[in-house]
Amino acid sequence: MEVKKEIKFFTDLVDQKSLEVFDHLDKNFNKINIGRANPQIISHIRVDYYGAPTPINEIANISVPSALQLLVKPYDISLINSITSTLVAHKIEAQIQKEANQIRLVFPELTTEKRKELVKSIKKYEEEAKVKIRLIRQDVNKLIKKEDLSEDEEKNYLNQIQKTIDSKIKEIDKIFEEKSKLLLNI
Repeated sequence: MEVKKEIKFFTDLVDQKSLEVFDHLDKNFNKINIGRANPQIISHIRVDYYGAPTPINEIANISVPSALQLLVKPYDISLINSITSTLVAHKIEAQIQKEANQIRLVFPELTTEKRKELVKSIKKYEEEAKVKIRLIRQDVNKLIKKEDLSEDEEKNYLNQIQKTIDSKIKEIDKIFEEKSKLLLNI
């Protein structure tokens, strides 16, 4: 006879799977230029490093000399052209200036129109995250229904999972609201 799983097993499973969704959401939000220089905007970009695509933050130091500038200093100066061309190819909304041993990215001030566009794009990320959370609920609900539970226990488990999912969605809404305010009020 199979031992039935406690509700904590299922809520922990939701929490664990939700962490991946929140990590992905955070990475997507960090890629967006919010009117301030942020190394996360370019850290995910991969540069050809001796035949292997390597994240830029592993082959160069990325610093923030001012609110609207990033400075990329390659550890190996011979990579400066490769890094510059990769940054240009990624169409980063910044002026890219190759200097002697570094690359300077100068970000423009964001217009109100551009800020509103960015809010729309982060809204897409918010919706994607909510869909993923709801899919987690479906998966966990299927697992619960496979358990040997009484009708009342099953209903209780499903309600507990729904409450956990609702709190995750509220958390996503809160993150979106904070990012939107940050974008619109800079």
